[in-house]
Amino acid sequence: MVLFAISMFVPFFAMISLSLSSNNEIFSYPPSLIPKIWTFKNYVNVFSSIPIAKYFFNSLFVAVITTIGQILFSSFAGYSFARLKFKGSDFIFLVILITMMIPPQVNIIPLFFLMRELHLIDTYQALIIPGFFGGFGVFMFRQFFLHLPKELEESSIMDGCNIFETFSKIALPLAIPTIATLAIFTFISSWNSFMWPLIVTNSDGMRTLPIGLAVFKGSFREITIWGDLLACAVICSIPTIFVFLIGKKYFINDLLQGSLKE
Repeated sequence: MVLFAISMFVPFFAMISLSLSSNNEIFSYPPSLIPKIWTFKNYVNVFSSIPIAKYFFNSLFVAVITTIGQILFSSFAGYSFARLKFKGSDFIFLVILITMMIPPQVNIIPLFFLMRELHLIDTYQALIIPGFFGGFGVFMFRQFFLHLPKELEESSIMDGCNIFETFSKIALPLAIPTIATLAIFTFISSWNSFMWPLIVTNSDGMRTLPIGLAVFKGSFREITIWGDLLACAVICSIPTIFVFLIGKKYFINDLLQGSLKE
């Protein structure tokens, strides 16, 4: 585990270190992971070359709203499939599981036409709404609520709570580990999304960070300035690390729940 952790840490450390080095030092031989002269010029160049603050806001706004929507819809659906037995519920849930096996690239063309017909191209709605729905989140919440003791819900009903109050006051607060796990996966997936934002946005003001990073890499430039590019990559990675550090305790607890018995 230590060797595996080191293998994961070294590239990340090299990215940070080289982003604080001059371009001449990056290509020096023999290479050095620790810069001899520390400089923040690469970060200054990033902020002066592209509207990275706007890209950052777009990515953060889209990722946060998408995560909230994914948790809400998945928790509602998961609780319904776990506790509300209705005609065709098992078949509908099976269809939702089947959608998890479909590559997301298959849905891009019909989803793009749908966004175009709704006049949502190059808007936040087009970036956010498709991320609200996913079979993985529904499956996670359903499995959690299935193992939730029914006595808790029965006691709340005896106290006068309706089904929504039972869900919001009893079931959902107990699902914090599942919420944190889904939030981490959804936020990182939305933050790193490249293909869908590339297709559905046209203007520079609607670009997200992955698109901005690709443009900065050299698509519309004669050469690639690697020091600036590494500085931009460091900025891109900060929110995902921050989100994981906040939710890692709940994430680990959710992974361990299946291996523990009362």
